[in-house]
Amino acid sequence: MKILVAIKRTIDANVKIRVKADQTGVETANVKMAMNPFCEIAIEEAVRLREAGTASEVVAVSAGPAHVQETLRTALAMGADRAVHVETEAELQSLGVAKILKAVVEQETPTLVLLGKQAIDDDSSQTGQMLAALMGWPQATFASKIVLAEGEADVTREVDGGLETIRIKLPAVITVDLRLNEPRYASLPNIMKAKKKPIDVKTVDELAVDVAPRLKILKVEEPPKRQAGVKVESVAALVEKLRNEAKVI
Repeated sequence: MKILVAIKRTIDANVKIRVKADQTGVETANVKMAMNPFCEIAIEEAVRLREAGTASEVVAVSAGPAHVQETLRTALAMGADRAVHVETEAELQSLGVAKILKAVVEQETPTLVLLGKQAIDDDSSQTGQMLAALMGWPQATFASKIVLAEGEADVTREVDGGLETIRIKLPAVITVDLRLNEPRYASLPNIMKAKKKPIDVKTVDELAVDVAPRLKILKVEEPPKRQAGVKVESVAALVEKLRNEAKVI
């Protein structure tokens, strides 16, 4: 079984986001970048499945400019066997990424595709679902547990009422949630080994994929600053403010 894991390079989760002065987006110049945390969980799960003997190969794939290879090297250091980099300078939105992944899936023919449930930069939570629709494959989203059997996968996912377990046929697309696992830290020996693992570089033109943006960002702005709290002298004064100012009672 081959597992294809899609990963994304995002601003490091510990970095404070700054909006550009012209409000066209967030500032990424000279900002620390890292692998999207949900993608780390997807890589970890794929590597665990291979270590358990369920999978035979783990392939990481990402799209973007040349710097994306740094993130792919991280995936290789975590245990992926090889990587595919679809190089492009174009702005990539969810549908464009899903089309790129479809082309890569058709070339690699994996049995399972794992993705993070969302990226922490745009929080779209769309790419996995779009990929499954384009491929005509079964899908399971927000997975907190994955059990693979012969030609099937039992996926436990968190829903409003608790936990839901569904069974889907393979090949399939699964997006992973935070509680699936705890990603490992790449050891120094594995980081050194990752430098020798192959990264297959492709272009959007080679894959014949249309990644033109379908959405237009009108403006990006920071949320309003939180106002200071007010002390009240009595319960009656609190009730009056809740009723007349906050209008919650």
